[in-house]
Amino acid sequence: MIITRPSKYFIKLQAGDTIVAVNPVSKESKEKSARFGADIALVSLNHPDMNGVETLQFGEKIPYTVNGPGEYEIKGIFAKGFASKSNYSKSDSKLNTVYFLSMDNISMCFLGAISDTKLSDEALEAVDEIDILFVPVSSDTLSPQEAYKLAVSLEAKIIIPLGEDTDIKTFNKEAGGEKVETQEKLTLKKKDLDGKEGEVVILSI
Repeated sequence: MIITRPSKYFIKLQAGDTIVAVNPVSKESKEKSARFGADIALVSLNHPDMNGVETLQFGEKIPYTVNGPGEYEIKGIFAKGFASKSNYSKSDSKLNTVYFLSMDNISMCFLGAISDTKLSDEALEAVDEIDILFVPVSSDTLSPQEAYKLAVSLEAKIIIPLGEDTDIKTFNKEAGGEKVETQEKLTLKKKDLDGKEGEVVILSI
């Protein structure tokens, strides 16, 4: 699997010919966008920074869109969505969806723009093992301290913080302060996760 980060909270996953986009940036957003064809789109929050499904139609690819809680199976990829709260953009609480996704035999959790400092009991009951956790870090979501505390509680093998560079640096200090080199992409297989426990990976935009 190849994981890249086109924008602050926007993640692209590719395994073979299958492409999944999580929280794509809309044309209406001020954030950096990217245009490519995707098979599946997961949207955590109905906000221009994360709901740009229109940018994922390219050539013959028209994504199957998931934009809320529920259980989904698309092209052999399993996803579960659970409701949480978000105070993104300093507005009133909005519905945020936390997604658990299994792809290429790797289990992932995307917290979207969550502002809750813990997951719901329903979501926690659905957690088995998290290989990779994507956690937001910003004044609009979780502080670096809150984000790290939540990440540790979920016992992920790899933690990828998402947000502004300054907040990500503070998060990394919370995680132990070791220097972490920023990567343009993360390429890995299930076996590469053996022995990892709470390793922080920082992806560049």
